[in-house]
Amino acid sequence: MAGSAPSYALEVRDAGSGAGEKEEFSEGKCGFLMVALCPCLVVFIIILIVVSIVLMVMGCRSFSNVPNGNSETEDESDECGGVPEDDDECTESVDPKEVERVSKVIEDLFASDRNMEAVLDQCDVDLSHALVLAVLSRCRHAWKPSFRFFCWAGQKPDYAHDSRAYNSMMSILGKTRQFESMVVMLEEMGKKGLLTMETFVVAIRAFAAAREMKKAVGIFELMKRYDFKAGIDTFNCLLDGLARAKLGKEAQTLFEKMKDRFPPVLKTYSILLAGWCKVKNLLEAGKVWNEIVDKGLKPDIVAHNTMLEGLLMGKRRSEAIKLFELMKSKGPSPNVRSYTILIRDLCKGNKMEEAVGYFDEMLAAGCKPDAAVYTCLIVGFGNQKKMDTVYGLLKEMKEKGCPPDSRTYNALIKLMTNRNMPDDAAMIYKKMIQRGFEPTIHTYNMMMKSYFRSRKYSMGYAVWEEMGKKGICPDDNSYTVFIGGLISQGRPEEACKHIEEMINKGMKAPQLDYNKFVADFSRAGKPDILFELAQKMKFSGKFEVSNVFARWAEMMKKRVKIRNPDQTPQRRF
Repeated sequence: MAGSAPSYALEVRDAGSGAGEKEEFSEGKCGFLMVALCPCLVVFIIILIVVSIVLMVMGCRSFSNVPNGNSETEDESDECGGVPEDDDECTESVDPKEVERVSKVIEDLFASDRNMEAVLDQCDVDLSHALVLAVLSRCRHAWKPSFRFFCWAGQKPDYAHDSRAYNSMMSILGKTRQFESMVVMLEEMGKKGLLTMETFVVAIRAFAAAREMKKAVGIFELMKRYDFKAGIDTFNCLLDGLARAKLGKEAQTLFEKMKDRFPPVLKTYSILLAGWCKVKNLLEAGKVWNEIVDKGLKPDIVAHNTMLEGLLMGKRRSEAIKLFELMKSKGPSPNVRSYTILIRDLCKGNKMEEAVGYFDEMLAAGCKPDAAVYTCLIVGFGNQKKMDTVYGLLKEMKEKGCPPDSRTYNALIKLMTNRNMPDDAAMIYKKMIQRGFEPTIHTYNMMMKSYFRSRKYSMGYAVWEEMGKKGICPDDNSYTVFIGGLISQGRPEEACKHIEEMINKGMKAPQLDYNKFVADFSRAGKPDILFELAQKMKFSGKFEVSNVFARWAEMMKKRVKIRNPDQTPQRRF
């Protein structure tokens, strides 16, 4: 290591190709951090480019009621594409109309506080595992109605939940941090003999994502009680959960404690490597790399790409390029992911000539480009307002049999919405549907937010309606955006109704502009609306909702006092 202050210049040893040979890459710095999505600035310019192209390629200017047109959509996107959506898919066939019917009953009756279960009993629902999984998937962001439906279905005489249904419900509870119910369900599965390895993985990941390390380890140790053998794969899952939750130090500590019990493999070290990179601890990441080599393991392409990404994120491009060249000469040979990592960084730095150089080199090396690497270049050139080049790349993608994927469309929509061009985002959305790609909830949230920001409220509501038609269950962010739009338009009563609905579903209270919310009611002659709502909810037995409104009321009261402090009387002499 070099010099004074903590230096991250470590001796990174490469396991060379010769027998027992170790190659030193002395200037390598092991700081790797998983590269994030292309920055928002990219959006700014690319949009201008795409807009023109999109207007040529797609003339559909409507969301639900916007006129259709003929244009071909130009596909530009963030390098990393859209936000992944974790839909639980079921391979069994299920009638979508039946899923829609059951889901509508749950949504309507749960919201109106009527006896949902009694109505479901009268609906003559033909329960199947596929139907239950589909309904849970649709309602996965709202744990309370999902859980009530799950309990109702489990009590039906001609139906019994299987492991998949239990795991799906556990995943919903885990992601909404209903840990007590999740653990009770795990124990119930144990009594019924329905536990699978996936059950433990779901629970471990849920606790790890919440940064509950001790509880995650507790689930791991619980496997023995149910005669499940905890092997290196499960241990790796535990470490991966901690690493993803930015608990790299805790993952390393656990690894040191249990490595004799679970002898590590290359994947184990790669997980630790990524974990240290996530918390930007380049020094510890370097130690893990060197331990890989010391143990006689040869870092594979995954480990090399992780290091390459980390060096670039650590602003050590020269070292990253040296590592990249070492990969070409010593192996493992760079793959399309390796080139994408490097090209993306160059595009972000507006070094497009170098980026194109590496792209050409990739083609010459026989690596087939994918949508992600093309998107990097599109974003980079878009950022430089080189619209002709962008259009040429989009055309080339289609000609080379590498059409835009769903991530590309989502990224393009993001570019449009960030530039406050929701109508153009709607065009891309329509083209996305035509091409057979399913939008994610993130897609709808982006468009809805953009319409509300542009004060096109009717179109924002149309997006909300479209979500319902497509069977997309609104998440916390969807509600927050929609309620914020209602408040902005001066429709506080409707906003209040959806706040209540949101909290009743078990979601967190939205972060909103409550000043505007209260001001609107004040103008309507209801200055104490939050206190009134708190009392109303309390008398209805909805204590959780009541507490939320009461808390907001107190916050507003304090703000008023701060703005208008009581003036102390002047002393008279």
